[in-house]
Amino acid sequence: MLSRWKYRVRQLKTETYALYLACRDPRVPWYAKAVAGFVVAYALSPIDLIPDFIPVLGYLDDLIIIPLGLLLAVRMIPPQVLTEAREQASLAAQQGRLSSRAGAAIVLVMWAIGAVILLYFLRRWTHGRAVSLPFPGR
Repeated sequence: MLSRWKYRVRQLKTETYALYLACRDPRVPWYAKAVAGFVVAYALSPIDLIPDFIPVLGYLDDLIIIPLGLLLAVRMIPPQVLTEAREQASLAAQQGRLSSRAGAAIVLVMWAIGAVILLYFLRRWTHGRAVSLPFPGR
């Protein structure tokens, strides 16, 4: 049973890498790239929606969000592109070249974009408003 789980994890890793490769293809629509990029970033990110230290629920998001995201992204990507990406990912897995640097780069870019968007909205929200802090005795 343990060997079957290990095989499924390797398969998931390969499929995630195939999504990453498919995102780089110009034949993939922008919205499919966005969904696939989110799934890849979430799968490789050390930060989860529900922290893993919470019993049962911590791993439930990984068991539901990632497979559903993979399923959604796979349905959005053209079949020919996905077949080519899977072949490249399978070859990379056989050669032991599944790079975590690519995943780390995607995670960093996604977090940077999120930070920029958050700063933009915070600045816009506070622009023109005087910020006053309540001090005792004033």
